[in-house]
Amino acid sequence: MESKKAFAVAFSLQILSLVSSLDRSQFPPHFLFGTATSSFQIEGAYLEGNKGLSNWDVFSHIYGHINDGSNADIADDHYHRYLEDIELMHSLGVNAYRFSISWSRILPRGRFGDVNPVGVAFYNSLIDALVSKGIQPFVTLNHFDVPHELEVRYGAWLSPEIKKDFAYFAEVCFREFGDRVKFWTTFNEPNLMIKFGYIIGRYPPGRCSKPFGNCGLGNSSLEPYIVAHNILLSHAITVGIYRSKYQAKQGGSIGIVISTIWYEPLTNTTADHLAAQRARSFENAWFLDPLFFGDYPSEMREILASSLPTFTSEEKKLLQNKLDFIGINHYMALYVKDCMFSSCALDGYNGNALVFATGERNGIPIGEQTGMPRAYVVPDGIEKAVTYMKQRYNNTPMYITENGYAQQINSSITVNKLIDDVERAKYIHDYLASLSSAIREGADVRGYFVWSLMDNFEWLFGYTLRFGLHYVDFKTQERIPKLSARWYKNFLEGSNLRTNWDFNLQEDSSTY
Repeated sequence: MESKKAFAVAFSLQILSLVSSLDRSQFPPHFLFGTATSSFQIEGAYLEGNKGLSNWDVFSHIYGHINDGSNADIADDHYHRYLEDIELMHSLGVNAYRFSISWSRILPRGRFGDVNPVGVAFYNSLIDALVSKGIQPFVTLNHFDVPHELEVRYGAWLSPEIKKDFAYFAEVCFREFGDRVKFWTTFNEPNLMIKFGYIIGRYPPGRCSKPFGNCGLGNSSLEPYIVAHNILLSHAITVGIYRSKYQAKQGGSIGIVISTIWYEPLTNTTADHLAAQRARSFENAWFLDPLFFGDYPSEMREILASSLPTFTSEEKKLLQNKLDFIGINHYMALYVKDCMFSSCALDGYNGNALVFATGERNGIPIGEQTGMPRAYVVPDGIEKAVTYMKQRYNNTPMYITENGYAQQINSSITVNKLIDDVERAKYIHDYLASLSSAIREGADVRGYFVWSLMDNFEWLFGYTLRFGLHYVDFKTQERIPKLSARWYKNFLEGSNLRTNWDFNLQEDSSTY
């Protein structure tokens, strides 16, 4: 039975390699290939090393917030096992690693307390170990988590006070780590965080209002845009500090990461084409247009009117040209139906754009369903998203900062099936092939990061979704390379995939 299983997996990967023309040489020589994680999702040690509580620490301990009732108190125990995890990266052959710094580990009380030397020492050790292995640190300053004290003191992102706190935190990081960190991003997916936290209320601080949710506190038509305004100005101030005080001597670059869903019109009608355009504006241009053009997209201004804040002339100058690159997190392609000129049920995530998004057209899915809701396998979605960014933002340098395949845990899935992740290997292959096509057409894409290095705490899904190249037994913290990890390794080595897959599976057949 076991030998038959190994043979079946080997055969699937042979077919994949035989029909593939994908090769590492199709990407630029200095292209960054890496893996990605975030501090809250992997570090654990949530009260160790003088760390303060974050908003997600508090939120995940409240019953009913996380699907499986879990939390990230231990997660992958990366805080204690980071050297082991760096060896995993090194064995893959990646040349970059995207991770985030826990704000509450560096500044447990925000700017109202001291810098935590234990937290600084941890990230210094992590960065030094990466550099010693030839792996570029690609650092995110904020990946959803903020010190809980800032939420209590003034409502965190709802208050303009947050600009002072974020800039202070960022400068501590530039000063302490910038001599070795050459890639910075201020925020990870602020557009997604705001929609989940302030429109539908499923992320902290859990604020929303009808018709998108029933949270008790919040205003889904007003607060998301106040928060976005404060985040954009925080980003601009922070980039200004980096450029004026650190960039020249440290030689790094700085950008922002946007969640990038590709939206296709549901029907070939003018209304649905305009709906897709609106959905993209409420998803991507919401954050990027102000940083390139000094204001929000016209589609948002027309619909939201006075609910959308305005920038002063001074703020417009502050915002423009405040990024060196765009980070793109891409997992989804969906159809969009117009709800402005026709009656339809608004979905919470996209509702203020007056659209309804769906993964099906005439009962046919847009692609194969993955383990994550609304995440389908649509490889050309990444090419279309990159092309959109290229055309709208003058081909500013781009990095695919996240892209990955979710496996859902249920009673019928075995550990062997999770490790024999042929679907993930094919997914990465197909998305890289689509990305290489965009690059051949002139898109200035400079890196690609697989989400994720290893299975971890997946926010609301807890441990019921697994994105990792490495399987993690959360009871023992053992890490086991999946087939996708070996595929990625062979791709990065420029090896003949078919021959090496045959060899590896024969060599490791006892695992299966």
